[in-house]
Amino acid sequence: MDNELELIEKAKQGDKEALTELVKKYQDTVYNFAFKMCRNKDKAENTMQDTFYNMIKSLNQFDGKSKFSTWLYKIVANNCFMQHRIEKKYEVEDFAEQEEIYDNINSLDIQMIPDLNVENKELQLILDEAIKKLPEEYRIVFVLRDIQGLSVEETAEITKLSIPNVKTRLHRARKFLKKELTKALELEK
Repeated sequence: MDNELELIEKAKQGDKEALTELVKKYQDTVYNFAFKMCRNKDKAENTMQDTFYNMIKSLNQFDGKSKFSTWLYKIVANNCFMQHRIEKKYEVEDFAEQEEIYDNINSLDIQMIPDLNVENKELQLILDEAIKKLPEEYRIVFVLRDIQGLSVEETAEITKLSIPNVKTRLHRARKFLKKELTKALELEK
């Protein structure tokens, strides 16, 4: 198939081959994003299945005003949030206390490793553990901006946040990760 928009239109009209091609084209992207959000292989696989099910079910709602990948990221993010909400029904967290902690962390003025291609496997593990500790609302912004490389505008569209709110959450996520990495590296000495 030549053009992605043609592929989408054919899939909307019920062309199973076009739909299969769309799934194949985006399966790695969806899985990788879901894994970076969920930090768990099984949850990422479930999220990927839910995402493609939702994509097929609502493909006719894609209007082409944004990139198809941005629309798909929204579906993945919603599925991750839904799964997180279901899991959190049984946990009690004090987000006000967490906000106070984040506000007291030193600012981070360097950009974090954008694609996580870290040669040092120990550092990779430390970074992965730090990302797991990020609250969901900060993790999604961090993953979209610093790992997936999306723009602030695309991140705002996907998360349904204002641009200043995206920037604030990204700043807090980076500060938190800097603190976690510093703490972990000091323990290594």
